[in-house]
Amino acid sequence: MATKTEVTVEEKLRALYDLQLIDSRIDEIRNVRGELPLEVEDLEDEVAGMNTRLEKLNADLEVIEDQIKEKKNNIEESKSLIKKYASQQDNVRNNREYNSLTKEIEFQELEIQLAEKNIKEFRAQIEQKSQVIEDTKARFNERSEHLKHKQNELDEILKETEKEEQSLIKQSEAFEKQIEARLIKAYKRIRANVKNGLAVVPVERGASGGSFFTIPPQVQMEIAGRKKIITDEHSGRILVDPDLANEEREKMEAMFTKLK
Repeated sequence: MATKTEVTVEEKLRALYDLQLIDSRIDEIRNVRGELPLEVEDLEDEVAGMNTRLEKLNADLEVIEDQIKEKKNNIEESKSLIKKYASQQDNVRNNREYNSLTKEIEFQELEIQLAEKNIKEFRAQIEQKSQVIEDTKARFNERSEHLKHKQNELDEILKETEKEEQSLIKQSEAFEKQIEARLIKAYKRIRANVKNGLAVVPVERGASGGSFFTIPPQVQMEIAGRKKIITDEHSGRILVDPDLANEEREKMEAMFTKLK
């Protein structure tokens, strides 16, 4: 005689199918999000990368501007020295002193020419970097706007489904505790290896739901008898009869509605 603590095969099948319905609903919610979280993450990385690049480019511009200021100061110093040396030439005592000052003036003139050449090169660099900054800013703004759109889209989906998903996860964990460990292990193994994560499926029009291989009438009768757990020999899925599936589906749909 069975004790009150014993669980019948039918109860196990119902619990397994309920668990499958809950996990399938969680799958549906996650499928709605799809690749969106990863897409948002990639966009965040891309925007952060462009922002870092803009910061570096602007820092480079500041360095070049400082270099131009330095060269301009050098030019002014050279001009001041030229003026000084030219004034000293009026008071020289011999040709040697005059020629020495002339060489100093020529050297400072060369320094001015070199500084002016450097300034021209620096300004060309500024023009080039400014164009890169302008292009990067345009790309940054476009990708930031796209990120904002995708983030809003993800936030909206999360807002609609997060509460339900968390509730379903708790329900899934609770149902797992009601089922013996070996069955849960088998269920998870099958679920990981089959299409759409369907480990427990009903018999539909004489075939296994999901694989569509015909099930012999004798086996269908055994499934309907709910006296033992039967798996599809082709896919390994656990099979339940249509009536049980319909009853549990109706019950779980009512629960899903309350969780939303």
